[in-house]
Amino acid sequence: MTAPGSTVLIVEDEPSIADVLAIALRYHRFEVMTAGTVRDALALAERTRPDAALLDVMLPDGDGRALARELRARQPDLALVFLTARDAPAEIVGALGYGDDYITKPFNIDEVVARIGAVLRRTRPADVIQQRPPLRYGDLELDETTYSVHRAGRTVELTPTEYALLRFLVRNGGRIVPKEQLLRHVWQYEHIPSESTVVETYISYLRRKLDALGAPVITTRRGVGYGLT
Repeated sequence: MTAPGSTVLIVEDEPSIADVLAIALRYHRFEVMTAGTVRDALALAERTRPDAALLDVMLPDGDGRALARELRARQPDLALVFLTARDAPAEIVGALGYGDDYITKPFNIDEVVARIGAVLRRTRPADVIQQRPPLRYGDLELDETTYSVHRAGRTVELTPTEYALLRFLVRNGGRIVPKEQLLRHVWQYEHIPSESTVVETYISYLRRKLDALGAPVITTRRGVGYGLT
């Protein structure tokens, strides 16, 4: 397996497939982002610069191969793996013309994890993977090498859990992230407890620390989840 913490962008419009892939990759210590459309994928990749992208060929608002071409134009060292239901030789050759590997559906999840790791080892040395540019959203800046946080240039002291929660919100930008997704990603819950208030508690911790340095930055969508304003 490649260096822990490598970031994979999953672009898949079937939520059930995206969830299975995300859970498996996170279990193997990858950071994971998901998008269901070309538009969302481009926005996420621009903001977070993932190490690898796992792309469905058929997307609701475009073609995965065209998306791969655009992603590579923006980030030449991005590792690309295609998911495709098409196994005809011409389709496979066409996919490889845009990326580094392909996997046909239905797939074996262990094979997907292994292929992602192999492509990363071929395309990105470990020292390159570990040197990430800071994550930014508004006046927030997160350094993923030192795990430090600044707002408007001032240091914000966060616990590891607070940092992980804020990082996930920053990676998702202005999107409202459901509470269940936060529990799975930040706290690694496999089965969501119905009465858990851990997310609300840590959101209040973050608000207290971040709002002391500027305008409120975390927004709540009641009954749904949280995001950044």
